[in-house]
Amino acid sequence: MKKYALLCAVVAMTAGSAVAKDWDEIRMASEGAYPPFNVTAADGSMRGFDIDIGNALCEEMKAKCSWVKQDWDGMIPALVSRKFDAIIASMSITDERKAKVDFTNKYYASPLALIAKKGSPLRPDLASLKGKKIGVQRGTVADNFATKFWEGKGPEIIRYAKQDEAYLDLNSGRMDAAFADFLEAYGGFLTKPEGAGYDVAGERVFGNTAEEKGVVGEGIGIAVRKKDKDLTEKLNKALVAIRASGKYEEIRKKYFPMDIYGN
Repeated sequence: MKKYALLCAVVAMTAGSAVAKDWDEIRMASEGAYPPFNVTAADGSMRGFDIDIGNALCEEMKAKCSWVKQDWDGMIPALVSRKFDAIIASMSITDERKAKVDFTNKYYASPLALIAKKGSPLRPDLASLKGKKIGVQRGTVADNFATKFWEGKGPEIIRYAKQDEAYLDLNSGRMDAAFADFLEAYGGFLTKPEGAGYDVAGERVFGNTAEEKGVVGEGIGIAVRKKDKDLTEKLNKALVAIRASGKYEEIRKKYFPMDIYGN
């Protein structure tokens, strides 16, 4: 019986080692339509802050990385179905998403912001937005916030597949304001020629109540399948390493003049 038990243990260990991954190859996903974090270049490749951070993490882990372009709406389902191994697409860490996937520690943090013409009296609250058309990218934290706290209470929420589409309609006068991640709005619109004449309207939104903070989230993290906890651990260690080495700051300065990591 002892020999049989020992044999079973050896077989179990062997089976476990056969399926364990060393993560020397990692498939990473991003949207390619969320400047300056992830954009699609003329040659079809993806570039931006998210992409640079992902490549730096892979270099730190000595892993070969490949990138998969994935529409935002299908990000988490595609991760769960093993189309790729990790999402690096400026995804906020929220309670709703944590029920489906695991996240690394944050790699940056950003509040939400209402974007309107300079001097606009609009503010990100129900009284100010009554009767106004507010554009959001579908499935984002801004969409979730607007849906939960504003929709059906005065403002008309207009949803777009891509953030750039919201800015196009804002410029054309088809809506009164866009509601988006502040850093995306800063790097992807306000500092661009098409963003001249626009600014943040009112205060940035971090969440005034526990319920609001639960929607805004805990920062931006890398999403990984729940069963791939070893990959999450490796990514977390690599994040610590690139911040300690100065690589993170080197990448950050390419895109933003201010600290985006926070406390």
